[in-house]
Amino acid sequence: MSGMMGGSDAAYSIRPNHQNKFKPAIVKECIRDTIREQLSGLRYDSEAVPELSRTLADQIKDKVKNAGFDRYKLVVQVVIGEQRGQGVKMSSRCLWDADTDNYAEDVFMNDSLFCVAAVFGSYFY
Repeated sequence: MSGMMGGSDAAYSIRPNHQNKFKPAIVKECIRDTIREQLSGLRYDSEAVPELSRTLADQIKDKVKNAGFDRYKLVVQVVIGEQRGQGVKMSSRCLWDADTDNYAEDVFMNDSLFCVAAVFGSYFY
């Protein structure tokens, strides 16, 4: 029995190495590229918002996954609203491991709509 487990223990790590650690600057770039590409020049349309926000969340998640943050669970949140000149405040709270887990966010605005997108990365031990 002990012979079966010997090799795999050495490869198991409970902390990501520096290369695979969730890097907010890289994730923010993924968010920014995606939302600007998809929303530039777009007019607010309440009928289209549910599908658009889901599509953006999926595209952001795929882009972040491809950035190489192995063993991270990702939560992507996208909020799209109509731009009416009012301020919007948002906040979030997380209980996580400050050594490994982090988040990134970005905001897009044009004269018709605003979009706030956030990605939370939680390391899977």
